[in-house]
Amino acid sequence: MTGGSSAVGPARVTVLVIDDERPALDELAFLLKRDPRVHDVLTTDSATAALRILQELEVDAVFLDIQMPGLTGLELAQVLARFKSPPPIVFVTAHDEHAVEAFDLRAVDYVLKPVREERLAEAVRRVLAETARPQENGDEQIAVERGGVTRFVRRSEVRYVEAQGDYTRLHTGQGSDRATHLVRTPLSTLEEGWGPAGFVRIHRSLLVNLAHIDEVRMESGVCTVVVGGAPLQVSRRHTRELRDLLTRRGSKA
Repeated sequence: MTGGSSAVGPARVTVLVIDDERPALDELAFLLKRDPRVHDVLTTDSATAALRILQELEVDAVFLDIQMPGLTGLELAQVLARFKSPPPIVFVTAHDEHAVEAFDLRAVDYVLKPVREERLAEAVRRVLAETARPQENGDEQIAVERGGVTRFVRRSEVRYVEAQGDYTRLHTGQGSDRATHLVRTPLSTLEEGWGPAGFVRIHRSLLVNLAHIDEVRMESGVCTVVVGGAPLQVSRRHTRELRDLLTRRGSKA
C-alpha cells in the first residue's frame, strides 16, 4: 500500500500516472521519465486498476486525469484522501474549471494539457517538497490564479491577508520572494476559518499570521507589527488583544 508521506521524503520518487487516453498517458509517462528526480513511472488507464496498484505497491505521488469513464479523477482523489498515508496528487487535465474542487481535495498541483516539460518539472518539485515536508495537521491549501495558471499556496505560507472589498489579497514570502495573490473570499470568512490556525485580526482590513510576526513596536501609543519586512499598523481596538495573545504564546514557548 502507498506510503509516500513519510517525515522525510525520498530523493527520487516513484509516481503513478492515470489517464484513460493512451496517447496522453504515454506522453506524460515519457516526460516524467526524463526528469532525473523521478525514479520510476507506473501507468494505468483505469482508476479501478490504480486502486489495486496503490494497495500493492509503494507509490510516492499520483498524476491523475480528471475526466475518465467509471470512477472519475476527482472521485478517485476522494478515495485516496481516506488512505492512512494518502499520496500527493497532481491533477493533469485539459479542463480548468475543476481547480476549486482540486483545491478542496488538497491537490499539490493542477497542470493543464497540453503539458509543457518545464511546467511538469514544477509539479515534480512540488511533489518532492510535499514528501519532504513534515506533515502539518490541517495546513489548508488555497487555489490562486496568475497569468492563467492555477497554483496552490499553503495557508502556513501566508504571512498576512489584506481586505479588498469582497476579495482578499494573500501576502507570502519576503524580499525578492514576496508575492501576492487575490482570492474571492471575504476577510471575515478567512478570520473565522483561519483563527484556530493562528491568524488574528489587527485592523478592520488586516489579518496576520502570528507565526510570521518578526517584531512588535510601540511608538507614541501606536502599535505596529513587522511581518515579512512589512510594517503593519494595529488598530487601537485590537492592540491590547494582540499583545495579550502574544504574551500568552510567549509564556508557553
